[in-house]
Amino acid sequence: MAEGVQNELLQATQVIRDAEVRHAPNGIRYAAFGDNNLEEKDLARMVQAVPTAVSGAISRKTYYFVPLALSEARGSESTMVAPAYTPELGDQAICHRNVTHDGTEGIFISTRLLGDRFALAFEFFINVGHAFVDAIGVPQTFEQLVWGQALADVRGETSQDAWENRGLALGGKTEQTEVKPVIDEKAKTAFLESSFSDAIAIYQLSLSVDFDYSELREREYPLLAPLALAERLRLVAQLFPPNPTYEFSIRYRRRA
Repeated sequence: MAEGVQNELLQATQVIRDAEVRHAPNGIRYAAFGDNNLEEKDLARMVQAVPTAVSGAISRKTYYFVPLALSEARGSESTMVAPAYTPELGDQAICHRNVTHDGTEGIFISTRLLGDRFALAFEFFINVGHAFVDAIGVPQTFEQLVWGQALADVRGETSQDAWENRGLALGGKTEQTEVKPVIDEKAKTAFLESSFSDAIAIYQLSLSVDFDYSELREREYPLLAPLALAERLRLVAQLFPPNPTYEFSIRYRRRA
């Protein structure tokens, strides 16, 4: 079976040419290909969770939900797509690959590497968040809020990139409060961009699925304090309101 699937690997460019691209009401372009283990209604609901104020800035992107996306060979830039999952191909695949072909900016997301709806949605929204930041940058109001939190030494961050760049940005800070930190401007910019794309992703995730913030925890860095995250998400929700039928809410304690 593995050999048969291996022989059926397709160039991602062929999938771009052949796959039926759908247009969500919010303007997001997407396509589902192969044995991707997705229900169409669930996929459509997830894609439509992207607020129109966000989707309008990334209209050049097309998201391809495929079983597995992998490189043609080690070190190769050419992307291949497996129409079905096997453990052998799964070991070679990556969560997403970017492919540009004939004017299409495609993002291929490996649905079968992502074990549940939560993981798939977060991978999609992380990609949307990064694309959005690349397109519009970071709003000044968000910069002010997040940088103020960093200077106040609020605990934790929202990703490894944000955590590392925040530390680098404030590398000259000492424990003596009267000494001003020496700011690394390049690291500060990287921190603001990563924290904003993280906030956009987490906000969209909250619109798409009901999840516990602790599910985002990783061992390499401490998660941002919940109250600080809530401040960021409320600001993002004001800037980019949810689409109709989607609701944004923060609950600090689940009901029994």
